[in-house]
Amino acid sequence: MSSPTRPGRIVIKLGTSVLTAGTPYLNRPRLIELIRQCAQLYHQGWEIILVSSGAMAAGKEKMGFPQLPPDVPAKQMLSAVGQPRLMSIYNQYFDIYDIPVAQMLLTREDLQGRRRYLNARQTLNALLQHRVVPIVNENDTVTAEEIRVGDNDNLSAMVATLAEADRLIILTDQPGLFTADPRTDPHARLIRQVSKIDEHILASAGGTGTDLGTGGMATKIQAAETATRAGTEVIIAAGAEPDVILRLVQGEPLGTRFLPRSDRLEHRKRWLLAGYTPSGRIIVDPGAADALQRMGRSLLPIGIVAVEGTFQRGDTVGVYTQAGREIARGLVRYAAEDVRRIARHHSDDIEPILGYTYGPTVIHRNDLVLMH
Repeated sequence: MSSPTRPGRIVIKLGTSVLTAGTPYLNRPRLIELIRQCAQLYHQGWEIILVSSGAMAAGKEKMGFPQLPPDVPAKQMLSAVGQPRLMSIYNQYFDIYDIPVAQMLLTREDLQGRRRYLNARQTLNALLQHRVVPIVNENDTVTAEEIRVGDNDNLSAMVATLAEADRLIILTDQPGLFTADPRTDPHARLIRQVSKIDEHILASAGGTGTDLGTGGMATKIQAAETATRAGTEVIIAAGAEPDVILRLVQGEPLGTRFLPRSDRLEHRKRWLLAGYTPSGRIIVDPGAADALQRMGRSLLPIGIVAVEGTFQRGDTVGVYTQAGREIARGLVRYAAEDVRRIARHHSDDIEPILGYTYGPTVIHRNDLVLMH
């Protein structure tokens, strides 16, 4: 068991299956029990941020579980009905402990643009400074598919990165990450600690989540990868476990703990992780991969062997080896079509080929985050 830590900043993600206790309804006793634990930490000096699912479940409950088509407008309608209902419950329950709360709705677009990212960070910090508990959710009521985060697991990692949180606790209906799916494999074992997220860990994550929720274990592993790379410890644990939040904060070895990287990323590189959209890939040769990883170099066009997908100048893209392993993410200085034209060429050839230049690098090292 690790020793208890001094009060810091913690993000707690509450999944739909936790809030409903596996039923179609929001489970009020479960909710108030979780809020009681948050309140205890709050009054000990912890800064608490909640990332809450459950808006659609609250909307379905309010409307009497109507039969609706599984399309985006129906989901947005349910979220529009459920979001104020969910916030009303949070406000009522936190008020028992004399704790003010605030709703904060985000989209991926809020985290992609540097200015909007900084505005969101300033708002979050201001709320915490004034001892207000932010309750974060995706703005599902108006969000177009292309700017959606899509699940609150990854949203919680983005919020943890945005807030520079010490710890992210993802509460779900499972005790943690297992070596195999415990629902089908009686030999599956709980993985207590993960120091590095590799292919074996990703394979253990398996499939999707519940009917009410949008994320399965795979999205939780993606979230853990994002947050740990930004220096935040991540724990996946069962929300039904008695006093689970308090026990985790005290260091009790519940669930699966993902250790953070030893270094804390600077603000700009945290933004690169938080705002990442997998819209395209740049594939590099072994020499370029070595230059990026071992020598801390920028990405030059000579080392690029292929470009997949579409992206514009200034977008964040993934850099992959020819074996398909992601090694970096960074801001590109050229659009996808231009990178295709200058790939395998020397930097001096950029202007003759394109008719202009934004400099000799496709991704500068200051705009790059290494993934391995």
